[in-house]
Amino acid sequence: MSRIPQNFIDDLVARADIVEVIGSRVPLKKKGREYAACCPFHHEKSPSFFVSPDKQFYHCFGCGAHGTALGFLMAFERLDFVEAVETLAGQMGLEVPREGGDAPTESPHAPLFAVLEDCARFYQAQLRRTPVAIDYLKRRGVSGDTAATFGLGHAPAGFDTLLTALHADSTTVDQLKRAGMLSEGERGGLYDRFRERIMFPIRDRRGRVIAFGGRVLGDEKPKYLNSPETPLFHKGHELYGLYEARKALGRPDRLIVVEGYMDVVMLAQHGLREAVATLGTAVTREQVDLMFRHTAQVVFCFDGDEAGRRAAWRALESTLPQLRDGLDARFMFLPDGEDPDSLVRKEGAEAFRARISRDALSFDAFLLGELAKQAQDDGSPASRARLKSLALPMIQGMPNGVLKDLVLDALAGRVGVPVDRLRDEPRGAGEARRAPATVAPANTEAGRSTVLRQAILLLLHHPELAGLRPCPPEWAESPVPGLPLLSQLLHLLSARPVSMGVILERFRDSPHAQALDALTRLRPPRDSEDEAIRVPMWHAMLEHISDMHNRKRLHDLTNRPLSELQATERSELIRLQNLRLTKGRK
Repeated sequence: MSRIPQNFIDDLVARADIVEVIGSRVPLKKKGREYAACCPFHHEKSPSFFVSPDKQFYHCFGCGAHGTALGFLMAFERLDFVEAVETLAGQMGLEVPREGGDAPTESPHAPLFAVLEDCARFYQAQLRRTPVAIDYLKRRGVSGDTAATFGLGHAPAGFDTLLTALHADSTTVDQLKRAGMLSEGERGGLYDRFRERIMFPIRDRRGRVIAFGGRVLGDEKPKYLNSPETPLFHKGHELYGLYEARKALGRPDRLIVVEGYMDVVMLAQHGLREAVATLGTAVTREQVDLMFRHTAQVVFCFDGDEAGRRAAWRALESTLPQLRDGLDARFMFLPDGEDPDSLVRKEGAEAFRARISRDALSFDAFLLGELAKQAQDDGSPASRARLKSLALPMIQGMPNGVLKDLVLDALAGRVGVPVDRLRDEPRGAGEARRAPATVAPANTEAGRSTVLRQAILLLLHHPELAGLRPCPPEWAESPVPGLPLLSQLLHLLSARPVSMGVILERFRDSPHAQALDALTRLRPPRDSEDEAIRVPMWHAMLEHISDMHNRKRLHDLTNRPLSELQATERSELIRLQNLRLTKGRK
């Protein structure tokens, strides 16, 4: 399969005018050497979104969104990487080459998309000629326009209706199997997975059908049946109704998260087009991330029974680590015996909206309220201490910012301790696990790792520094965390200094991508804009890093039996010991 040459991607990012790319979608105003706007990825009243033409990079100081022109297209228009490259190249009048041939090749998943579209059309046609299915939707209150908007259909009885309708040859049969539309019997025979069900096509961000959900017309079990996991469909990463919500509203002010397909359909029919549904799973972090890419507020709507509250708690656990400044999550619990479908039909849209405004709990109120029950908080010192020990680790998992500080303030007021004491309490082991693997956490050899991070950060902002001195070859395999990344950057930039945007795209699929992504959020070392200071600072950093590497390597070699060392390693050990003696004399 052909691929886009890396040199073309490098040149594309280097030649692209990121100000023009973003400015055609977001109104930018010049501020000094950069351009500013209100961030398109979260709601704000004053601009914190900045675009740097020199670095070919954007960054929001409010929500942390950042990246290159390609990254912006992927986030803003929800494109995958190849689609973003093709879009950017098209704007610049360039044709995207492919290694192994100049012509673009068809996506390997194109046949699966095509066969699923064929299935959707077949089900829609079947609905129109199946009175019992039409009567069912009418009884549920679904209008013809709503059914058309969501592409509702009907899977007829029979075990081979798809095979017959699509005139399936061996290739089509294989595609139907891979797309999750056929099941295999105990004796090896194939049959239609969906039979005698109202069909709900699940669409991706581009409106392509990637899976289906089916509901029986009566009370048979299982009531709902979803497509299995396929190359196109990963249920923990998708949301039913998101494509339709975006198509109707663009970027909605909020998303209402419900549990059922019919909940989404009926809320939309009553004018609440911002409803989406999970797909039979607990809310995942991937789904939360997907929601917050499209809105700043998420309202989780669950049943008020014990099962509903458990589901809400799991949603909170997936949401807290992503609740940065500018974002909000709320939790609404429905009256007994009601779901969003029945409630909106009974009360109407305005009453449903009023219910959200009146009854939806803020995430911190839900968090502290539920934990207070677990801690059996009766106001005693012991129960308040239990509440603190339960709540603090969860709050510490939130991104740093004003929102996190306010929740800490609320906890401090609840348990009656100074908030500074909560802020100073050490975090658990979970933080170390979340640290990028290629750069040592700040609390490990703090001084040394800081120098290494600062050196990489300085190089990202001033790539011309790479040409000032050669990179020692042994750094490429150094045991010092982060040093192999610095080595790769030095080799790349010494040959051709390029902007931060090009660097990030070059490392997009590298094991170091996460570490680089984290570093781009930091400011460069103080005074580094002054060349008279920057160059000596750079040389001093490299000397310090060289000492780090030598000490670490000497330690590793010294702690191995001499008999196990190869000849080259023995020579290296002698060299490092002599170097240490020389430095000691100085």
